[in-house]
Amino acid sequence: MGPTQPEDQPCPFTDAHFFAESLPTLYPLPSFSPPTKLTQAKGALSFAVHSSVHNAPEFQSPNRAGSPLSGGFSSEVEKRPMPIPTMVTTLAVGCRRKVVAYSWKDGEAQEVKETSLPHSPRAVAFLDQSHICFAYSPTEYAIFSLENLAVVDVTMPALVPTAPSSSGLGMGTFSGLSSYMSLGLGGKTAKPGLARVGEGEVVVVRENQGFVFDVDAKTKDNSINWPTQPEEIAFVNPYIFSILPAGTVPLTAEPSNGLGNATLPTSSSSLPQATLQSQTQPSFVHAPVIQIISSISMLPVQTIAFPFLQATTSIANVANSSLRLLTTNVTSTHLPTTLATASKIPSRLFLISTPLDRTLATSEGTSIWRFTMRDWDAQIEELVSRASYTEALALLDHVYGSSTSPKRTLILALNAVSQFRAGKYDDAINSFLDLDVNPAKVVALYPDKVAGRLAVKQGEWIALFGGPVVQSKEPSGGGAEDAASTKSSEAGSKDSAAGSKDKLPVTLSRSPSPTGSVRGRTKTSFGALLPAAASSKEDDVASLSGKKKGKVVDDATRSLETLWRYLTSLRPKLAGALASHHITPSQSHLFPTLSSTSPASLYALPSGVALADLTEDELVKRAQIVDTALFKSYLIGRPSMLGPLCRLPNWCEVEEVEEELRAREKHAELIFLYNGRKMHAKALKLLQQLSEKEDDVRDKLGPSISYLQKLGPEYLDQIFESARWIFEQDREMAFEIFTSDDVELPHGGVTDYLEKLDPHVATRYLEYLIDEKEEKSSGFHDRLAELYLGITMTAKRKGEEDKHGDVYAKLLKFIDTTEYYRPDRLYGLLSEDLYEARAILLGRMGRHEHALELYVYKLGDFTKAEEHCKRMSSPALTPSPLFLTLLKLYLRPTIPNPPNLLPPALSLIARHSGRLNPIETLQLLPPLVNAHDVRPFLVQSLRAPVFDNCVVREVSLARKEDTERQLMKLESRRIKVTDSRICPQCHKRLGNSVIAVHAPRRVTLLSPNLLSVLIADGVW
Repeated sequence: MGPTQPEDQPCPFTDAHFFAESLPTLYPLPSFSPPTKLTQAKGALSFAVHSSVHNAPEFQSPNRAGSPLSGGFSSEVEKRPMPIPTMVTTLAVGCRRKVVAYSWKDGEAQEVKETSLPHSPRAVAFLDQSHICFAYSPTEYAIFSLENLAVVDVTMPALVPTAPSSSGLGMGTFSGLSSYMSLGLGGKTAKPGLARVGEGEVVVVRENQGFVFDVDAKTKDNSINWPTQPEEIAFVNPYIFSILPAGTVPLTAEPSNGLGNATLPTSSSSLPQATLQSQTQPSFVHAPVIQIISSISMLPVQTIAFPFLQATTSIANVANSSLRLLTTNVTSTHLPTTLATASKIPSRLFLISTPLDRTLATSEGTSIWRFTMRDWDAQIEELVSRASYTEALALLDHVYGSSTSPKRTLILALNAVSQFRAGKYDDAINSFLDLDVNPAKVVALYPDKVAGRLAVKQGEWIALFGGPVVQSKEPSGGGAEDAASTKSSEAGSKDSAAGSKDKLPVTLSRSPSPTGSVRGRTKTSFGALLPAAASSKEDDVASLSGKKKGKVVDDATRSLETLWRYLTSLRPKLAGALASHHITPSQSHLFPTLSSTSPASLYALPSGVALADLTEDELVKRAQIVDTALFKSYLIGRPSMLGPLCRLPNWCEVEEVEEELRAREKHAELIFLYNGRKMHAKALKLLQQLSEKEDDVRDKLGPSISYLQKLGPEYLDQIFESARWIFEQDREMAFEIFTSDDVELPHGGVTDYLEKLDPHVATRYLEYLIDEKEEKSSGFHDRLAELYLGITMTAKRKGEEDKHGDVYAKLLKFIDTTEYYRPDRLYGLLSEDLYEARAILLGRMGRHEHALELYVYKLGDFTKAEEHCKRMSSPALTPSPLFLTLLKLYLRPTIPNPPNLLPPALSLIARHSGRLNPIETLQLLPPLVNAHDVRPFLVQSLRAPVFDNCVVREVSLARKEDTERQLMKLESRRIKVTDSRICPQCHKRLGNSVIAVHAPRRVTLLSPNLLSVLIADGVW
């Protein structure tokens, strides 16, 4: 029980209890003694209390630098300030034309501040620790600064006319709320309404509207609308409680949101004359109403009628009672961000009911009702269950901060789904990107033509993203209302604000939902994507309202453009993640297809996980979903982009789009898609089908040839199979398949295939390898020679002389010019009548005599015989045994009855005399051959340098022998020189001097002149 006088204002704070009865008094808790009277604030009219925690820095003393905790070292870490929390409580008491401010720091009283004011404050509310809002009257307010003791008048904005409503309309939202304590003063007359609603913000009441001001006396954009001016307001974070007088709140027929099934009391329950009212007139609640408004959205969330005990309390008694709201003070914390945490325990709210009749007040006393708020988590879950995701996010951030958590991530995803349903595609996609939502779920929001098997009905969207299924009153197929676009529907979902009371579950009413539906807008957005048979009655309504059909296309395009932005932003990220695993789209055939995976498995792919943490299969599945959806959306909205997408490496699922591409005759795109998926058989079959529509051979066969030219050796069987029908059409063009420079096919396999198909094509291919590719393998050279030989023999048997001559000429040229085949192997395959080929091969094997016999005796071609000798001999003009052998075959035949071969023999002697040995040649000549026939040969032989060389050799040898004899004679002479012998010319002693010996045995000293002469002549 509280004091019996209505003007008493109890307010608990810190460890004391404050009572105001003209003279403020402090009562310590829990003993309430001894009381402390605040005499300086005598005649108090209003007051407010603000408590906060501050950090005062404290530096460690120098003597602690070497403490054991520091490890014996002095560092900057030990000199950093250590925060010391300090509790600061401020009491502002409004008196007649003045304000008195008391303050305590950790319970220690500080200096009292007193300031004169132009008017008497009838209500007081703290904005923060240094700013206070005063209410002089219901229309006059001011902001007071405790630091400089200055007062700034508040300029109230003009009232905005609003239509009467049972719940009022709110505008805007704001956040950053903290604790606050406020009291209203009793009385039924209009009085100032004032309440702190956040750090640095206060709401003031002017008639039936509430305006929010900051510490600079500037109004905020958000405001509150009540049905009438509230008698009392209070704030319990984050809700604003207001008491509305009886008969001002319309009675709604909606249920009480699950907190009670009783209806609000009306005059019909106690006043019979109320039934005489017209049925068209709205009925009102004939009792005071406690309306709860969210300070986040400024919308009503709950309406509670008083009295709570309807069975025992009459409306007449309620009308003669005063109602006041009392809140406890919650300390605001000014700690560093890393230390500050949001309080999970809401402030307490009490409703004080006191009869105005003194007799009744004495007998019944004052009743105190305590409001119990539901747990924050329960409130958030209920908001989510009612699709009020924006409100749930705001409450979650307000209570727990904006740090990442699974619950916050879930609500953000559900809110994005709600935004998507409301047509806010860009906002929704941005949220999906920020949250790394599984793309399968995002694609599922689109119709079947885009999502395919992943498409989900709107009514199942929320459940798909992990949210509770929202119960909707609308027909099946419609989704829950969007939080952002149906705000008044969200108002009813806030019944968790008050939760329950101690005595009885209370009745509350919801605000009526606005007209219109988000579903209609959503269906319009996808109108161009859905089949024509899916049109609904919304289309008729749209046509009656004058909406143009172009709007449908615009909305559909906008939704698709948003999807394109989402998918194209994911593609490079997924490509980079797959590249880190060395996975490319060309390896897509190594992974399970998208069609082989159930939609449930695709929905189960993880969300909110970094790409680097996903497995290879999960990354591939994501890439398949993204590219397939992008392909389908391009097919609907941007067909021109299909070609570039198909040409680039992609993970599009062919089975999902091939039928649609065929139906739209997008054959080029389908072929590119087949190629990217390594489905070459399907691509080539489609090209063959398309070729039937062409008349020109180049147009008919060119696409297939170009496609086959790009296939690698791993698809050799496919190339052979698909090339067969092209060879049947045109062998010249088909041959281009195997002469491409793009890829290198195995030469042996291609040769085998072409030989079975046509030996002539095989010879062309081998000629291409040897001439252009410079193939030097003996195997291919042998094979080409064998093919030439086989074609030659076949043509001869068939009597095809022209063909036989052409191919045989190629064979002779080939075996005569190349060196990389094996002649012995080919010689064994030749028939006896191919004399020239046999001669060439015999020459290659070194059997020149047999080769020359074939030239001379079988072919009678003496020129080729001489050419063979020249080719096989040294280019120098020296005697060669091959020419002598040929001459022997001419002059000494080895066959019976030879022809006259003397003329070619004499011709050989005349032209190649330098290559023949003269003596052996003369010995081979028949006796009847006269000198005149071989005169050139004889002259050349006699002029040969071999004779001169013999004479010179013999002369040189004789001269050498004579010189050696003279030297031996001179070396045999001896002269004795003694110490007494003197030079006959200069008469000097010879001794060891250089001497000259003269004949006969005359010795003289070597004079300088003679020495110089000997040196000049090279003798000395």
